[in-house]
Amino acid sequence: MNIDIDGLNIEYTEEGSGAPVLLLHGWNSSFLVYRGIINSLKNNYRVVAVNFPGCAGSDTMETPWNLDDYCDFVLKFMKKLNIENPIMFGHSHGGRVTLKMAATGMVNPPKIVLLDSAGLIPKKSLKQKFRAKSFKIIKWGLTLPVIKNYSDGLLQKARNYYGSADYNAAPEVLRKTLVSLVNTDLRDILHSITAPTLLIWGENDTATPLSDAKIIESKIKDSGLCVIKGTGHYSFCERPFEAQAIINSFLGVK
Repeated sequence: MNIDIDGLNIEYTEEGSGAPVLLLHGWNSSFLVYRGIINSLKNNYRVVAVNFPGCAGSDTMETPWNLDDYCDFVLKFMKKLNIENPIMFGHSHGGRVTLKMAATGMVNPPKIVLLDSAGLIPKKSLKQKFRAKSFKIIKWGLTLPVIKNYSDGLLQKARNYYGSADYNAAPEVLRKTLVSLVNTDLRDILHSITAPTLLIWGENDTATPLSDAKIIESKIKDSGLCVIKGTGHYSFCERPFEAQAIINSFLGVK
């Protein structure tokens, strides 16, 4: 299904009936990652999942977004579909959006499920700091007026070498968006979240490490962390039955 949000053709799916559940996916992903969870919940809930702009079948925004833009987008989507105070699920970037919306009172979810959520700026290793500093120096040198007209190809090679896979795979508008998002840290507002919150995390997640989960758990008063052994950033997809059993218990689904 598709809907227009501020001139963007946005793809979404909706299944089941009852109290609303809203699923927000991660960066460069889609609601397809939630297929197992949708199937598990649709007999008890109205389950809605949306593809963010620039993902899967949704149009890409024309200018870079920040986190507030994503929150505003979700609010407009909810209004169009008449979704009020849903149970909110957020994986990775979707978790970042969920945290910001819940912490600032944009939504009042009865419960929250965070799946390997983003939202904190992790500490960089010495190697990561060195790579970032090296790229800044190279970028500065290649953008000097005296050689700028001859350095476009070299600058792109530097981006490809030093940038993350997500960064390199994205068009320019999404690259600038990603830079804004990964430099946003929500830890100082997480204490404002009052909804019961379940955190499900992969033991070996390297994108949003388990240390982030422990910080988030410590900041949200009514929260609990479940670690799925031997999994990474898509823990709920790698061990779907285990994750769904945990979720069903949290939501009281039999």
